[in-house]
Amino acid sequence: MKPTIVIIGAGSVEFTRELLGDIFSFAELGSVRVVLHDINIERLQTAEAITLATARAAGAQPEVVATTDRRRALDGADYVINVIQVGMHEATLRDFEIPARYGLNQTIGDTIGVGGIFRGLRTFPVLEAIARDMAQVCPDAWLLNYTNPMAMNVTFLHHVAPKLKVLGLCHSVYWTMAGLCELVDVPLEEVSYWSAGVNHQAWVLRWEHDGRDLYPLLDQRIAADAELRRRVRVDMYRRLGYYPTETSEHSSEYVPWYLRHPDEIARLRINIGEYVSISEANLAEYARIRAELADAHTLGIDTSSTEYAPQVIHSLETGTVRVISANVVNDGLITNLPDGVAVEVPTMLDALGAHPMKVGDLPPQCAALNRSFLGPVDLTARAAVDGDPRLVRAAAMVDPNTAAALTVDQIWALCDELTTAHGQLLPEPLRTELAL
Repeated sequence: MKPTIVIIGAGSVEFTRELLGDIFSFAELGSVRVVLHDINIERLQTAEAITLATARAAGAQPEVVATTDRRRALDGADYVINVIQVGMHEATLRDFEIPARYGLNQTIGDTIGVGGIFRGLRTFPVLEAIARDMAQVCPDAWLLNYTNPMAMNVTFLHHVAPKLKVLGLCHSVYWTMAGLCELVDVPLEEVSYWSAGVNHQAWVLRWEHDGRDLYPLLDQRIAADAELRRRVRVDMYRRLGYYPTETSEHSSEYVPWYLRHPDEIARLRINIGEYVSISEANLAEYARIRAELADAHTLGIDTSSTEYAPQVIHSLETGTVRVISANVVNDGLITNLPDGVAVEVPTMLDALGAHPMKVGDLPPQCAALNRSFLGPVDLTARAAVDGDPRLVRAAAMVDPNTAAALTVDQIWALCDELTTAHGQLLPEPLRTELAL
């Protein structure tokens, strides 16, 4: 029987196109059943047209269903790929514009920080509803989550749906390794590496070519290039000894060292508010793809895309053994990080499922930063589970960048203003301002 793959939030058309291009590139998955779901009818119709055009380009013959009824979409699913963005561009603008008035700098705002906290809070009610529907109509399906804030979402799902099979998938480790290999002029396919930590702040613990440690080559490359040293994660690597697995713009937000200092922003060329322009570019790309579809019978497939969800599906369906980086709940996998929260670890895939690997202790300096990262993650998830608005403020108070930039009174006022701005998108018990 052919597997059923459901994409929730399929109106994120560029990502949907990349995922389907990768899925259809596997001969064994050319006749899968693809179910597209979105609450926006126009975007759903666009996603359906993209799916059919991509299938024609790949020579695939999938069964394609498009529906705005989420429960119908999920019925009988084997794999559920979640790519929703609750609130879309308008919510993103609020997450940046309101904190900026308080003097709080953000770059991406989708992971921790006040942007990540409120993005998580407006995503949780939809995630819980998806998990509830899956428990009823496809209890054995895998939920493959791409939606940020990844660590918060996976941690929250562990609280509300502990029996759900969840993998959090992000391409940051893969593209970090691709970039590092390019820097030292070694083919990616010839290297071995071992990475672990938390999503958007994992660490390259080992990186070798034919048994040779490649870090000394990277040190030489950095020493020879002053401009390369003007990047946040290169700066972090030089001070910590392990390379972080997310971009400099992302990495700058998870520590207290950079964004509050104008001279550091200039030294390290940090693009404040970058995600706003990315979000605007996504809107433009959506319009461009719609225009392309009006004139094209097929859509070209991006062969450079290497998303994990298609690899997960292919491995579980065919038994092909792979190792990817995946986000799962810590259960003794990383022994110097707390259990019960999401961590990112090497994970083996085969016909029997996904098997997260035990890492043991991280280097102490890496674990210390990850623990400060996980403070907002844990508190935000618990705020929603317990319905406690005080924990929302506590999450912002322990966030490294927010705490470095604002007083506690400012943090509370900012949380109140964001609560009012996002309104009905938040869990109901968390929708009111909280007076001291």
